[in-house]
Parts: sequence; structure tokens; C-alpha cells
Amino acid sequence: MAPATSSPIQPTPARPGWDALLLVLLTLSLVRIDSLAEAAVLPTLRQDVLSHPLLGGLLPGAGIAAMGERSPWPGEPVGLLLIALGIGFAFVYLLVDLARPARWRSRAKWLLLAGVLATVLFLPTLKLVLLRQQSGPASYTHDGGVIQTEATIAYLLDGRNPYAEDYTETPMAEWGFDEFRTALYHYPYLPWTFIFSAPFYLLGQGVGFYDQRLVYLLLLAVALALAPRLVQGERGKLAAVMVLGLNPLMGLDVIFGQNDSFVLAWILFSLVAWQQWRATGKSGWRLFSALLFGLACASKPTAWFFAPFYGLLLLADQTDLPKTGWRGLVRAVPLIVRRAWPSLVVFALLVGPYVAWDASAFYDDVWRWSSGQGETGYQIWGWGASNFVLALGLVADRFSQWPFWLLEVGVALPLLLWFVRRQQQQNQPGVALWHYATLLACFFYTSRFLNENYLGYLLAFFALGYILSEEPAQSPGLARSVNRR
Repeated sequence: MAPATSSPIQPTPARPGWDALLLVLLTLSLVRIDSLAEAAVLPTLRQDVLSHPLLGGLLPGAGIAAMGERSPWPGEPVGLLLIALGIGFAFVYLLVDLARPARWRSRAKWLLLAGVLATVLFLPTLKLVLLRQQSGPASYTHDGGVIQTEATIAYLLDGRNPYAEDYTETPMAEWGFDEFRTALYHYPYLPWTFIFSAPFYLLGQGVGFYDQRLVYLLLLAVALALAPRLVQGERGKLAAVMVLGLNPLMGLDVIFGQNDSFVLAWILFSLVAWQQWRATGKSGWRLFSALLFGLACASKPTAWFFAPFYGLLLLADQTDLPKTGWRGLVRAVPLIVRRAWPSLVVFALLVGPYVAWDASAFYDDVWRWSSGQGETGYQIWGWGASNFVLALGLVADRFSQWPFWLLEVGVALPLLLWFVRRQQQQNQPGVALWHYATLLACFFYTSRFLNENYLGYLLAFFALGYILSEEPAQSPGLARSVNRR
């Protein structure tokens, strides 16, 4: 009998990459949420798209007729083609990921990811920008992030104080429900939002076209281009861009024009500069990082909660920090202040003039309104624990006062002390971001309102913090930067 011949061992197929699964999951979630939102709040979307001089001419009449009056959500031809393109790019990404390692695979993945971002985030946003230009300034957008911010820019250029003015004579008056239009009398955001946007507004006025979302898209595009610098490993870099650009909750906010991506971008810029400091040991990058973080803090109060953790990151070259305990942290405060001075200076330069101009109006808009005080304070709202206050009848209505600050302090202060001590043991950006998102989430949950857009903002930092926490400790340049003041 002839000896049996063994068949050659076949190589085990490569396991599909988790980045491919993440891309499909995020893409499908974003297009689904966006389509539901458009169907719910944009009843004339199809008619407006087809009557638009640019959007309506993208498809031949025969194609529009073939699609018919009824179609899957969002129910208009341009949106359906963008969805089909985005999903198609994501599915091709799956195939490319299974290909044998080759020089072209990495480049193909990045190109496909760019295609997904363009078709499910950037182009849908530009579609609504165009529709707004046709239908009016109070349509196809968000009230505070776009309509009101554009009005504050106009006030700024006219020499008027945005915090002392009301918005009853602006397109804001046409947006929302009558009983909840308290924002007509308050601008709750900080000055960097409209000061940074003012040059773009002037440029837009020169060409006869402006939408605040163009600024948000520009900053987001730069943030997505820089995000891979924070991460090591090809899949991690791709994932960082995915979780920031295709966040299904925050992506919807970008499309409609809420401004959370604005402050997120400045925090990300600050971390990228911080990373350069750690990699090169050059203190100039640390100073630049602190300046950028100051701009984030002068954009929206949500950035303030990152300040304790960012302050610790400024001590990342102090190798004895984990062993010093609370006493060491207290002794390090003067060093943190010396290193954070650009943040303090730029914040004072941006916010100080408005405090000096009319401190009462500034305080009323930024703090009293959000805490529900006064005749036009913000209502109890959102998806947080405040619903139990309403459901148990502890207040008469949504505009009543209740001591939410007791819950906020009782929850946030112990968490802050715990997280600071934890970060002292592992002083890395991923840990800092995770602590920041968790602290802010618990604070908002126990506050007067937890708006839906906050969840998208939190999700972005949770995801990025998780990805960065998986990275090894940064080592380049440590020898040069230890104890560098």
C-alpha cells in the first residue's frame, strides 16, 4: 500500500479587523438616526430638495420619476444616493480589510473612510445648508448653534453686547415652541464661539452666503486630520477618526448645527500639541497646548470640567508624581499654574471684556439662565434624573426651582477627588479623557437638564478615551523633558 500523502497546510484566514466592524456599525447607525430625524422634523424635505436650483438638478427627470413619490426614509433622491454611497464605501472597506497585507490596503482604507465621512456627514450637512439658503434662516438648522450664534456675530460687528441684547427680532423668534423660547433673552455660550467665527461671517457676507455650520465643518475636518497623531497603530488611528467623525449622536448634531463639535475640536487640538510636547520635549508645544485649551474653555463651560485632568497632564514629565500622594499634588499646584498660564491669559482676554462691559448680563446669560433662575430661566429638560423630580411632583412645572446643585456637588465632588487620584497613578490622555467624560456625564445626569446633544459629546470622549487608554505609555522625549519647567 502506498503511503498516505499529507495535504499541504493551508494558512489560517486572517481574522476580520475590528476597525471594519466599527466602521459598518457607526455608518449604519448614523444614517439610520439621521434619516429618522429628517423624516420626523422636515416634512417638506423632498419638495424642497427637488425645487432647489442646485440639488434638484443633480438627477435627470427620468431618475426622479422612477424613484416615485414614496421611497425609504429620508424619502428624497439626493439623500438616498448619499446613503447608498456611504453604505457602499463601508461594505467595500470590509472587503479591503480581508485582503492580504499590501501597500495599497492602508491607503485604500483611508480613502474609503474619507468617502464614508463625505457621504454620510459632510455632504448631508452641506445639503441642509443649501436648503436653508432657499427656505429661510430659521429652517433646516438648530437655534442656538447656528441661528443665535450668527446673530451674536452680527451684534459683535455692530458694536453691541451679545449678552445684553435679546434675540426677539432675529430669526430665533421663528424657531421652536413658544413656551420654551427662553433663549430669546439669553446667549449661554462663551465669546470665543462668535469671535473666532466673525472673520468667516465677514467673508460670507462678501460673497452673499454664510452658514455657521461651515465653520463647524472646517474645524471638524482639521480635528479628524489631526486625531491619528494621538494614537499608535493603524487600526487605532482609523478607529479614532471613525468614533469622532461617525459618532451617530454627535454626527446628527453636526448636520443640524449644534456647536458641541466646536469645543471638542479645540480640546483635541490642545491634546495634539500636548502630544508633540511629550514626543519632542520642547516646552513651546506645551505652551501652545495650554493656549489652545484656554480657547476651548472660552468656547463653552463644558470644557471647564476637563481643567483638573488637563492640569495633571501638564505634569506628565514629573516621574515621581505617582508616589507623592495628595501632599505632592498640592505642592504641584504652583507648577501647574505656571505651565497653564497661556490658558488663563487667553481666557481672561476673551471673557474679561464682556464681564467688564456688563457683568450682570454676562452672569445672567451664562449661569442664571441655565440654572433656571429668573423669569426666563431654562426649563427642567432632557433625559437625566430631573425627570424623577417632575414625575414625583416635587415641582409645580418645568420652570420651577429645585436644588439640583446639591445633587451635582454631592456626586461630582467625590468623583473629582477619586479621578484626580487615579490619574496621578497613570497620567495619560486616555485616562484623562475617560475621567472627564465620566465626571461630566454624572454631573449632567444630576443637573437640571441632560440634553440629547450632550450624550453625543460624551460618547465622543468616552470612545476616544478608551482608544487612547489602550495605548502604551508615551516614551519619546522623556529623557529630554523630565523636570523641564
